[in-house]
Amino acid sequence: MSMTIAVTRNTPGRFDGFLCSCMQEIAPGVYVAPTMTTSVRERVWAVMMEWEGLLPDDAGVVFFWRDPDAPSGLQIRMLGWPKKEFIEHEGLWRTLRDLTEAHNVEELLEQAEVEEVSIDEADPTLPMGGMGAAS
Repeated sequence: MSMTIAVTRNTPGRFDGFLCSCMQEIAPGVYVAPTMTTSVRERVWAVMMEWEGLLPDDAGVVFFWRDPDAPSGLQIRMLGWPKKEFIEHEGLWRTLRDLTEAHNVEELLEQAEVEEVSIDEADPTLPMGGMGAAS
């Protein structure tokens, strides 16, 4: 059993009513179940997947829970909005987003070309014995 969290956005009332029947609504659209079993979680998710066609374009559900074998220790499922792509990178979930006009693309390219400063093993801010050594 692990804590399960659901976050909804602009969902029809049946989603909120159903989630309230098996989880606590701690804030508008935020539902938690501190000890939901895997079988209950799978049944809840199956019901929401059956109703996916009822979601307006700007509506969605994000469902997540602790899973030590998943990236970042989180298992994530989504229906509808948000239209985000999660990718696993070095054991962590990362959100992939397109650049927008608000991003200064030239500045980002300049930052990508900057060489990293090498780390001096004698740097007093590093743990004794250099990087990776136990303190």
